[in-house]
Amino acid sequence: MDRKFWKNPVFTISSVVILLLVIIGAVIPGPFGNVADRLYSFTTEKFGWFYLLAVFIVVIFLAGLAISKFGAIRLGGDDERPDYPFFTWIGMLFSTGFGVGLVFWGVAEPMSHFFSAPLNGIEPQSDEAARVAMGYSFFHWGISQWGIFGIVGLVIGFLQFRKKKDGLISTALEPLVGSNRHLKTGIDSFAVIATVMGIATSLGMGVLQMSGGLEYVFNIKSSFLIQFIIIFLVFIAYMLSASSGLNKGIAYLGNFNLAMALAMLVFFFVVGPKVFILESFTLAIGDYINNFIRYSLRLQPYQGGTWVREWTVFYWAWTIAWSPFVGAFVARVSKGRTIREFIAGVMVIPPLFACMWIATLGGTALYSDLNNGAKIAESVDADVTSAIFETLKQLPFTGVVSFLFIVLIFTFLITSADSATYILASMTTKGSLFPPLLVKMIWGFLMSAIAAVLLFAGGLEALQSASLVSALPFTLFLILLIFSLGKLLRKEPITVRPADIRQFEKIEQEVKKKASRRKRKDK
Repeated sequence: MDRKFWKNPVFTISSVVILLLVIIGAVIPGPFGNVADRLYSFTTEKFGWFYLLAVFIVVIFLAGLAISKFGAIRLGGDDERPDYPFFTWIGMLFSTGFGVGLVFWGVAEPMSHFFSAPLNGIEPQSDEAARVAMGYSFFHWGISQWGIFGIVGLVIGFLQFRKKKDGLISTALEPLVGSNRHLKTGIDSFAVIATVMGIATSLGMGVLQMSGGLEYVFNIKSSFLIQFIIIFLVFIAYMLSASSGLNKGIAYLGNFNLAMALAMLVFFFVVGPKVFILESFTLAIGDYINNFIRYSLRLQPYQGGTWVREWTVFYWAWTIAWSPFVGAFVARVSKGRTIREFIAGVMVIPPLFACMWIATLGGTALYSDLNNGAKIAESVDADVTSAIFETLKQLPFTGVVSFLFIVLIFTFLITSADSATYILASMTTKGSLFPPLLVKMIWGFLMSAIAAVLLFAGGLEALQSASLVSALPFTLFLILLIFSLGKLLRKEPITVRPADIRQFEKIEQEVKKKASRRKRKDK
């Protein structure tokens, strides 16, 4: 245990920067929000192409790596096996905050695209707009998002469990940039600051949705005071969870979240338009595959417009911003899995669940608007936090299920923040796998404080601005991680799989039989 964490320059620099942002945002929220908006506009206009290109390269690299000979290498010793059962592992992946974002955008995104089509020449709120809305939503929550998490997690897991080094971003980049102490401090500080901003965005969105849900269910007027109270309650809850350790608090809540999310998914499917959901899911998968390259590299330099910057660029920047956290956490719970298992698990199962979620919940909302005139899209355009609750109005047991959704959002917020405090504490105590509780509490406070300040300064827009701007330097690190991992893997002995051994033995037996037959013929 690192009891002198305050002497670590990464902890000092990153915590002081975040604290200064908290103070500035609380004292002068207006100018703070204005500066965030200007930085947002500058970043999306000048570097949107960089975000899109970087993410596309990451996905191609990981897909190639999974099918290569390096896929058999294990994140740990050759004889090690995974620490967690498959279901628990998947549940813990959802604990990273992915669940909070999906609950927020699962209905809100397709209905936003349905109300205002992403592509030119498509009539808003038409059948074609609904189809494009579903396909684009699948794209934003598909393999590209988890590819970002995957590359960071893979490098960290390889270093921690295969090479027995710390899981810091600076260590992962050592094969390229060297081991200069000041450079390493700068890289890790950047990573921590970007991570805090990304996490604050997810927490803030969850709090906004929970506040909106309380207004719908209990008629409690949504306000910053209510949002602040929610943040405070979440802070208390995840501090209690954090004190119980990784194998108790996060593991138990992760299983609960996944089970409850599956129950919600089943409920929507059972009471919703089943055939429409299945057909829209199938069609959207096809559209996603057909348009993957087009959407991945789509920008608007000729016809103008800001849609891609406001949606795809924001999504990738948000994902990149908190990829050090998600990547480090995914690495931590993936010890013992092969590179192939890791990539397949991370880049297939969560995206597949996300697409099923969007098709079921978002599909129910689209069906209600197209066939019943529910006008959910108009409500979402006026208040994006209302999406799931407006949809629930079209279904039975509205009050009960709305309350359960609020509970689900709350537990997702707890597990997201709990796992975030663990990873932030680890990143600022030289990669310790067992960081001190005090460090976790400090980061828990700063994380909650910056989320509250961003909500106070500008709500959802300020949250989006913070994550996008902080992600810019880390996007460069993301590309460098590809080259660094490639350099590390080229020096690694290739693991011989049991299937390969059986194949070799089979070939050897056939060779012996042929040799034996030749001897008999010679005699």
